Amino acid sequence: MDPDAVAKAFVEHYYSTFDSNRAGLANLYQEASMLSFEGVNIQGAQSIVGKLTSLPFQQCKHQINTVDCQPSGPAGGMLVFVSGNLQLPGEQHALKFSQMFHLMPTPQGSFYVLNDIFRLNYA
Repeated sequence: MDPDAVAKAFVEHYYSTFDSNRAGLANLYQEASMLSFEGVNIQGAQSIVGKLTSLPFQQCKHQINTVDCQPSGPAGGMLVFVSGNLQLPGEQHALKFSQMFHLMPTPQGSFYVLNDIFRLNYA
């Protein structure tokens, strides 16, 4: 398993799903999963997707600039750090963001998001 390839595939899937159907992200989280969104902690797949689907915009477009990854621990986890731009409808300038995912393997051979930290980057 090539960690860079897994990270790249995960990032492409996550952001294309976020941009088109945020509710579809539910299967990437489990009840032990935690999201820190702009400093607010939310735990559990249902609560996380509830937060993401209640954001005050229906459409957006992520542009990914960098993806960095590292293996994490003996269980086969992976840290994925993403930076990029977030374009909202009607906004002239894109917002810069950073997001970190801690991916853990599932018995079925895929990964789920154990930890997710999102921050807008203000200049």
